[in-house]
Amino acid sequence: MDFRKYCAEAVGTFWLTFAGCGSAVIAAAFPQVGIGLLGVALAFGLTVLTMAYSIGHISGCHLNPAVTLGLAAGGRFPAKDILPYIVAQVIGAIVASAVLYLIASGSAEFSLAKGFAANGYGEHSPGGYSLMSCLLAEVVLTMMFLFIIMGATHGKAPVGFAPIAIGLGLTLIHLVGIPITNTSVNPARSTGPALFVGGWALGQLWLFWVAPLLGGVLGGLFYRWISEEPAAMVTGMPKAPAH
Repeated sequence: MDFRKYCAEAVGTFWLTFAGCGSAVIAAAFPQVGIGLLGVALAFGLTVLTMAYSIGHISGCHLNPAVTLGLAAGGRFPAKDILPYIVAQVIGAIVASAVLYLIASGSAEFSLAKGFAANGYGEHSPGGYSLMSCLLAEVVLTMMFLFIIMGATHGKAPVGFAPIAIGLGLTLIHLVGIPITNTSVNPARSTGPALFVGGWALGQLWLFWVAPLLGGVLGGLFYRWISEEPAAMVTGMPKAPAH
């Protein structure tokens, strides 16, 4: 058992949650220089791109239980490492949320009632979207994310460009998904903020595990079926970094 891989996943997921959610909590609506929806979407994409180049060669840079499960379904990842990866990712997201809370709460204007970048549906959806709309959106967006990852890390894909495609893919996903659910496509990222918000966020957290995991498996299986080669492997890990 290589604990370095799990530590890399924890650190990578920490960065995704801290910087991605941090951009939403701290910078999205900052007076006069707020980065808005576009900035938050880009921040999430940049977290993946930077970590893919940093730890892709160590752990594959999944940073997401849905990606880990989807890659396993697609024949790109060993089943024995699924649970340790997911545990590491969730720990990284929780620690990131704790650090973000300590920083953000230093402002007199901070309030958990504003959502703390938690994901939600119904009255807690930014655009007031229904449970079914949010469920479908999370499944489809995660499925396409896995499709992008599987394709970008295929053995015949251009070498070295996978992090760019995956990072931009996640940016696009957030541009679509933020008004619907605040965009999860990642159960670990959803779990961290929900633990601090509590109440409704914990009550709705189930959707942001079920939908991304289902979407990830569907995306992995579909790409495995459509690809001329089932997998591009190096010692059980994706050949190129994958979020």
